[in-house]
Amino acid sequence: MKDLHKIFSEFKGDFPAVYAGYESLGAEIHAAGGPLPEKTRWLLKIAVSGASRHMSALETHITRGREAGLSEDEIRHALLLLLQTTGFPTFMEAYAVFKRMSGAAGN
Repeated sequence: MKDLHKIFSEFKGDFPAVYAGYESLGAEIHAAGGPLPEKTRWLLKIAVSGASRHMSALETHITRGREAGLSEDEIRHALLLLLQTTGFPTFMEAYAVFKRMSGAAGN
């Protein structure tokens, strides 16, 4: 997958050994860490990054989730679940990222 964020590309170039370890850990956790199906893992990553207000990670996870076959409705539902636990402002920040990525921000 193409890097979505310039700073991540710079990190990879500046710290290749650290990135290799990070990438290996991520692959181990994501693919071999347990029994959850791939789409479920991406929904969880979307929810966690949105709840944590890590918007760059949210963009990456939405993109990867779409590549794994998540529907827009599934992503939207995962984000909506943030509302009561993390609050309206956190939900709205995450939802704005989703809408902007869908080409519908401001509608």
